[in-house]
Amino acid sequence: MSQTQSPFLPSLNGAQRPATTTARILAQGRYETITMLRNGEQLVLAIIMPLMALFALRFTPLLDGLPGTRIDIAVPGVLALCTLSTAFTGQGISTGFDRRYGVLRFLSTTPLGRAGLISGKVIAVLSVLVLQTVVVSAIGLILGWAPALGGLLLAVPLLVLGAAAFTSLGLLVAGTVRPEATLALTNLLWIILGALGGIVVPPGRLPGLLGEVAPFLPSGALGDALRAALQHGAVDLTAVIVLLLWTAVAGVLAVKWFKWN
Repeated sequence: MSQTQSPFLPSLNGAQRPATTTARILAQGRYETITMLRNGEQLVLAIIMPLMALFALRFTPLLDGLPGTRIDIAVPGVLALCTLSTAFTGQGISTGFDRRYGVLRFLSTTPLGRAGLISGKVIAVLSVLVLQTVVVSAIGLILGWAPALGGLLLAVPLLVLGAAAFTSLGLLVAGTVRPEATLALTNLLWIILGALGGIVVPPGRLPGLLGEVAPFLPSGALGDALRAALQHGAVDLTAVIVLLLWTAVAGVLAVKWFKWN
């Protein structure tokens, strides 16, 4: 009787070959994505809270007096908030609990390896971010959003860069802070950066020192970059440089200090 052949593990001279590195990473990315979407708290942070912010900014006078309509200013900021929610808070919480229960230590010793595990998390972040972008953009269009057409292409690499910066920060927190404190710290920083970090409310509308500091935070930089792209079809070079610096510094520190157990 011939041996049953798995479609995912093709045979080599009658024997099954192990899954390729790419297949392992994609499988881990799929698992991470499903886990994030099934988690009620993360789903609230990823979808519900950004949509609540979008409606609040659209139907309150908070953004009045700034160049552009309320909805045109609001949508880029809410997309930036989605990135913060998924890449920083969501990934930080997920990684923190995986570390607490020994999942990271176990998976890092499997053929997936540490690089494969991190790659899977990046895939999960980008997958959820795509879903968030589609939902927020659709609601924004219904509410009258009219983005600059050229800015739509610019927004894609900016969202990826923002995701890289916040994922690096999320892994830095989850890999260095006690796992029990990760949940509280990531949620606290989400509130602070979301409300006062220039992400949904432009730095120019923030009072005093906050307005001066916010453009140099990853939240303010991503918000400014997306507003420039989607409102005016322009590149905010300063904001891009700030995001690149945050990504590089947080990434190096996360690699150096990350604790797998």
